[in-house]
Amino acid sequence: MSVELILIALSPIFLLFMVAEYFKYRHFYEVKDSLSNMALGASYQVSDTLILFLLMPAFIWLHQFSLFEIPFTGWTLLIGFIIQDFLYYWFHRASHFIHWFWVAHVAHHSSTKLNFSTAFRQSVMYPIMGMWLFWLPMILVGFEPAMVFAIVALNLAFQFFIHTQAVGKLGWIEKVFNTPSHHRVHHSTNREYIDKNFAGILIIWDKMFGTFIEEKDDVPCKFGIVGELPGNNPIKANVDQGLHMLRKLKQAKGWQQKRAVLFGYPTHE
Repeated sequence: MSVELILIALSPIFLLFMVAEYFKYRHFYEVKDSLSNMALGASYQVSDTLILFLLMPAFIWLHQFSLFEIPFTGWTLLIGFIIQDFLYYWFHRASHFIHWFWVAHVAHHSSTKLNFSTAFRQSVMYPIMGMWLFWLPMILVGFEPAMVFAIVALNLAFQFFIHTQAVGKLGWIEKVFNTPSHHRVHHSTNREYIDKNFAGILIIWDKMFGTFIEEKDDVPCKFGIVGELPGNNPIKANVDQGLHMLRKLKQAKGWQQKRAVLFGYPTHE
């Protein structure tokens, strides 16, 4: 079964969960916000599909230089999931600490709501700013490009289910896997929580590399971003941070300042 068919099969499940959450926990939703999320998700899919179509020949060409020929088996699929999840952690962490990648990721965080529709809140800038660069090591090791991007898609599909306030802590699962509780922390701007819990599926990466923090009962999560919010305008959500970076780049004097604008910690003013 191809990844496209898998994702098509999952789409009604995503919508069902979102509708059920809306009717039971309507106070977590704002209709204009959710419509903006859906618009951002649709535009991201178009952008991602186009860039992947254009770059796939290059990925296939690069694969000929891989260290190994890794066949498709149950074990290699499992190993591929673990490797990709490890790489996703570093992509996600870089997206918070490197301005260049934050230009794309900021859209996902730019809502003060958190619900299942937030999972669709993605940016057209992801493929443009080079999200795919983080998957190249898998291709160079020996995983087929189609297998790599199928694993990426399924990792992101899993993450749909952690964008909710309706699920509390999940016991022993919290120790190994990313959960709604861990991801609420990640979406928070509270001083205690900001820039934490970058995991995709396995929370163990955050615990290994010192970026984990548990959600605290006495510190309710405040969602959004530091700086001006784009509101419910999908265009502003996609381009505001990039325009801000370009303005800062123009103002910067010399290579050191320009490098800091591009690859330093994101600025908001």
